[in-house]
Amino acid sequence: MEVLEKEILKRRTFGIISHPDAGKTTLTEKLLLFGGAIHQAGAVKSNKIRKGATSDFMEIERQRGISVATSVLAFHYNEKKINILDTPGHKDFAEDTYRTLTAVDSVIVVIDGAKGVEEQTKKLVEVCRMRSIPMIVFINKMDRNALDSFDLFDQLEEHLKLHPVPITFPIGDGLDFKGIYHISNDTIMLFSSDDKQHLPTYELIEHLDSPQVIAAIGAQHSKDLHEHTEVVKELYPMFEISKYLSGEIHPIMFGSALKNFGVKELLDTLIEIAPHPKPQHSENREVQPTEKNFSGFVFKIHANMDPKHRDRLAFLKIVSGTFRRNTPYHHVRLNKKLKFSSPNAFFAEKRKIVETSYPGDIIGLHDTGNFKIGDSLTDGEKLVFKGIPSFSPEHFRYIINQNPLKTKQLNKGIDQLMDEGVAQLFTLQINGRQIIGTVGILQFEVIQYRLLHEYGAECSYEMLPVYKACWIDQNSQSEDLMAFLKLKQKFLAFDKNNQLVFLADSKFTLSHTQQKFPKVKFHFQSEFDAD
Repeated sequence: MEVLEKEILKRRTFGIISHPDAGKTTLTEKLLLFGGAIHQAGAVKSNKIRKGATSDFMEIERQRGISVATSVLAFHYNEKKINILDTPGHKDFAEDTYRTLTAVDSVIVVIDGAKGVEEQTKKLVEVCRMRSIPMIVFINKMDRNALDSFDLFDQLEEHLKLHPVPITFPIGDGLDFKGIYHISNDTIMLFSSDDKQHLPTYELIEHLDSPQVIAAIGAQHSKDLHEHTEVVKELYPMFEISKYLSGEIHPIMFGSALKNFGVKELLDTLIEIAPHPKPQHSENREVQPTEKNFSGFVFKIHANMDPKHRDRLAFLKIVSGTFRRNTPYHHVRLNKKLKFSSPNAFFAEKRKIVETSYPGDIIGLHDTGNFKIGDSLTDGEKLVFKGIPSFSPEHFRYIINQNPLKTKQLNKGIDQLMDEGVAQLFTLQINGRQIIGTVGILQFEVIQYRLLHEYGAECSYEMLPVYKACWIDQNSQSEDLMAFLKLKQKFLAFDKNNQLVFLADSKFTLSHTQQKFPKVKFHFQSEFDAD
């Protein structure tokens, strides 16, 4: 077997998605703990007041206790190379998650056992389904009072349209949580450790019918477990890996990420059944990971990951071939060759230079402004990868410079943060005022915080009644277009790429304008020219 094929078979690149507060980032941390990548949870820069999760590397994330950016973590476990992409759960940062889902081969869906299926989970699962991404469900927080397991299965079927196949089953919950039963292995794992930070030690009992079971969990729990197991076998199909990979069934596992319970079983199951890197669709053709020629695409850009060095990184998912340091590659959109002397592999905010990387790997490329989200790098072929979404803003505000002496820093900060895709910048045609448009309200706070702490620029906002940004196709120089440009000049702006945008102040205004100027083409995303 060739080196490339061997390396591909070793890779498992997956994302972790959930509604906020379901325990997603804690689970990510504990997967690292069990994988031996860290030796104590919260093992990052910390102070006596607060310990941040390893994957939440931005200071604002530590303060708010939420993830606002995808982080990439890589480690080796049982001779496999694991690439985890921990994503934001909050809906205001969902566009980062949606883009990240273009770079994963499988997904763990984290569900809060007490709350069941929540709103944001529905949207993220729908995106996974549209992209045919295999999903494993981890029902978390079983050390707290949880919903009935069969009610949870019903919710997964009804609200998420999933087809549950229980791999493990809980024994009790909350203060009465005794452990989990691994159905296919016929093994009971007893919950005994209360240590949140180190690997737990837990007792195993082989076989549900073992005389040790009643002594360990009590007669009632033993009776219930027998009954529940019979119901599971009657109602739900047996696990088949081919059906999981095709998205027909969804393995379900239980545990407590906070208490480190059920996490090792999840990791072991994941590396056993999750797919290695899969083919990726481009506008030209389907690209196979085993192809000799290198290709990859940028799904994320992040400025100032290391505030000391003010660096900007483009996150590149390798699709095919082998990426080699200091080798010239073709930037498809710019039609020019670039080479990279210090490509980075990630461990949260820690990075190391890598010589070679393979399909499934995520690498960080130092960027001086060459990359946009969706860009392709290849050995020469003009590949454009499909499925990387763009978003129309839903909230708009004027940005006001609070310190004119820092204008240069403000402009640089806005320029770089807009390239990350966290928001869009519009400049009014009539007076040059700058407007920021975001998908979520919280993005304004993140931008304000990062401008101050990363660029030393202070800004404030002024509300702006805009309903929708519409990109205008100026290719057809019709009389309608000329009349529209004259009548609506007060509401016209240019985006960062100098494309013309109409900022409609209401649904009625937009509808009325479209009726009045039927030959003007309105588009609700900026990439219409690529369609």
